Parts: sequence; structure tokens; C-alpha cells
Amino acid sequence: MDADFNLLRFFLAVAKEQNFRAAADHLGVTRSAVSQGIRRLEDSLGIALVQRSTRHVRLTEAGEALHRQIAEPLSTVGAALEEAAVEGPSRGVLRVAVTSIAERFLSGPLISTFAAAHPGVTLDVTVTDDESDIVAAGFDAGVRLGEVIEQDMVAVPLTGPQRQMVVASPAYLAAHGVPAHPRELLAHCCIGWRRSPKEAPYRWEFREDGRDFALTVAPRITTNDMLLMIRTALADTGITIGMEETFRPYIERGELVSVLDDFLPSFAGFFLYFPSRRNQPRKLRALVDHVKSFAQR
Repeated sequence: MDADFNLLRFFLAVAKEQNFRAAADHLGVTRSAVSQGIRRLEDSLGIALVQRSTRHVRLTEAGEALHRQIAEPLSTVGAALEEAAVEGPSRGVLRVAVTSIAERFLSGPLISTFAAAHPGVTLDVTVTDDESDIVAAGFDAGVRLGEVIEQDMVAVPLTGPQRQMVVASPAYLAAHGVPAHPRELLAHCCIGWRRSPKEAPYRWEFREDGRDFALTVAPRITTNDMLLMIRTALADTGITIGMEETFRPYIERGELVSVLDDFLPSFAGFFLYFPSRRNQPRKLRALVDHVKSFAQR
């Protein structure tokens, strides 16, 4: 059968948004057009692709299978059409999923200088610690620590090696003592992180005598927001952990103090990553080149 490219675009948008109205807004068309388009696609295939309710839409088993098979190929086709149709400066919407701890990408200068250099590109950044497939989720690229990037992705360094820091305010340490070994954290008020309410808090990772080990500190305060962790530590509440780049400005101003440095080794840093494609979109190439240039500063 001959596939209607626009109907497949409608289907991918519905699969991503799980809502007809949101999919319509994403595509810049009416809700009715999306609904009718999905029905036409289902009729042409002779199968149900989505299950509808008054508020939600979810894919059927057949819809899930179709989505897995066409998401990446259609993304490649779209990139090729964009490349063929548009000459001159990069333009279009570039969607990037960025982990919340990627300070270098999120701090402002990288994004602002990219926006100034490429006014035709709309950079849509979603800050998320979800490690799902960026292609299936509709993103052009992502930013994560190198150790969690899939092997089949192309990865461009954003930073050099990174390390974590354990920090607290001077007032907290004066009142409660400075831990000399990670085990002593169990007697402190710890401010922890977890990716989602359904997951256990992150176990704090250390190294001693060449051996890595993780410590369950049972944090008294847990959040998925690094800024809240910092603010709570600044308020003399407890000890927290995070990336050195995140804490460095507070340490330089004397607002936070680093402890347990001898137990915190360096590891691979952050990378911009994306699927390998023969026809890479011009807008993505622009971001890759910008990241390479920015990483050398």
C-alpha cells in the first residue's frame, strides 16, 4: 500500500503527546484534522492504532509496534526533506533532552550564544532525567553523562572528566562536625536526590583504596530538583551531593564547603548525543559544531 507521509506524522505526534489536542498544537493543525487523519490511517491499515477516551489516548499493541518501526526512519526522511528543501542558514525546531545536572549546557551561555548564531533555529530544551530512547520520545539529541549513553549513539564531548562533590554550609559543619569517612554520613542530615517518586533515592557513590562502593544514606530530605538541594544546604540544613560544576560557584564564595574529597574520583563527563544518520539535519549539525567550539573554551 502507498503510505501517506502526513498521516504518519499525525500518528507520531499522537504517540508522543498521548493527546489529540496536544498533537494538533504540536503540528499546527486542528484537533479534528488529527483525529480524522488517525482514523484514515487505521482504515487504510485495517487495524486500530490508538485507544481513545474522553481525556487520554494510548497506543494499542499494533500501534506500539508501528511506532517502534517507523519513528527513526521517518525522522531520517524528515531530515533529508528539510535538507533538500532549505538552503542557507539552519532553521527549524531542534528538540533536545538534557539531564538536570548538565550545568555546562543549562547555565545559559551555551544556549544564548547558539541562539545568537542561529536565529532561524528554535531550540526546544526539555530538562529530564528520564533515560528513555530519545528517538522514540521525539527528540533530535540529548545531553547525558557518557556512562549512560547507548552504544549505538554518536557522542560529542561537552565537558572534560567530571567528579561529584559532597558539600554543606560552614554553619552546618560547625554545628554537627565534619565527616572524615563516608560512613559518618549516616549520622548526618542528608539531602538526597531521586529521579522520580517511584524510584529509591540515589545511592551516594564513593571510592576507597581503588574500590568503588555505594552508600544508602537514608536522606531526611529528598527531591528531584538540584536547585532545591542547593538552597536547603545553603540554609544550614544538611549535607548534599552533586556535580562539581554545579557547586563550584558556591564554594568559591565560601557559601558551601566540600568534604570527603579523597573518596570522590573523576569519571567521564557530559556528551551531546544523537542517532547516527546519513542525512543529519542542518540544525543538528549547527548545534554539534557549536558544542564542539564551546567545549574548547
